[in-house]
Amino acid sequence: MNTYIFGHLKPDTDAVVSAMALEYLHNNNASEKNPAHENSKAVIVGALNPETTFLFNKFGIETPQIITANDIKEDDQIILVDHNEESQRLEGMNQDQIVSIVDHHKANINLNQPVCLIFRPWGSTSTVIYHMMKMKGVTPDKKIASLMLAAILSDTVGFKSATTTMKDEQFGKELSQIAEITDIESFTLEIFKAKSDVSKLSNEQIVTNDYKIFDFGGKKVLIDQLETVEQDVILSDKKDGLLKAMETVKIDQGVDHIFVAITDILKINTKLLILGDESEAIASKAFGGTVENNTLDIGPKMSRKKEIAPAIEKALT
Repeated sequence: MNTYIFGHLKPDTDAVVSAMALEYLHNNNASEKNPAHENSKAVIVGALNPETTFLFNKFGIETPQIITANDIKEDDQIILVDHNEESQRLEGMNQDQIVSIVDHHKANINLNQPVCLIFRPWGSTSTVIYHMMKMKGVTPDKKIASLMLAAILSDTVGFKSATTTMKDEQFGKELSQIAEITDIESFTLEIFKAKSDVSKLSNEQIVTNDYKIFDFGGKKVLIDQLETVEQDVILSDKKDGLLKAMETVKIDQGVDHIFVAITDILKINTKLLILGDESEAIASKAFGGTVENNTLDIGPKMSRKKEIAPAIEKALT
């Protein structure tokens, strides 16, 4: 029997790293023997994005195994990290095999059986798992600490996002000491540059590079976010291609609405790419302002979780 730990579809750095960090905790927690944690194995359900690939190469870390629902046997167990909504889970998996969820997002759960839920309103799931490590007296090794620091910095946009909490900053500094990364600002810039590099991605890959599908009042809404240091260049050079890709992805994913948030992580600004009159009306209602040429400037909103998705949900419901 295996206990598979994995994040959401189209995994970002926090989804991948939090699974690895939780496996590390299970394997190094001598104070507690939990049958649900035996043979814990961190895996991924999609390919690494450019940012995570950069980090794994930088620290010489092997990519976790990619699995499908067919790889999970009937007697295996599942722990979800960095997500909880059914629309973001591995397709085809048996929901009754879930034994635990560790997350930092809003809960939207309807399971047939009780499970262990660990939720904290912090900036990343890696922050939550580091807190769990501290409670169990487990210290991550240098490589895991480096990845956990990177995941926190990525999810909180270098502690600039509205999702950032005192715990994120406190634990980030502690992890930087374990990782021996003394210049957090320079490390953050490295992450930003890797995150911004879309030169090898097609327009469809950009639109699906970091997306989540939400169920808002019975409507399926796909929100993709591209964090970049070249917002103006992308909007001027790639806008038409991205809009066409959004049409394709909307059909392929079977969603009612699709939004692509292009976030400039240096200017602290986000502009939404929007398809269709109905979606434009929803965006205007959610954020104010007028959509011009399929684009709406929503100002200094950086967080999909806290600032973008909730506003769209409120406008829809």
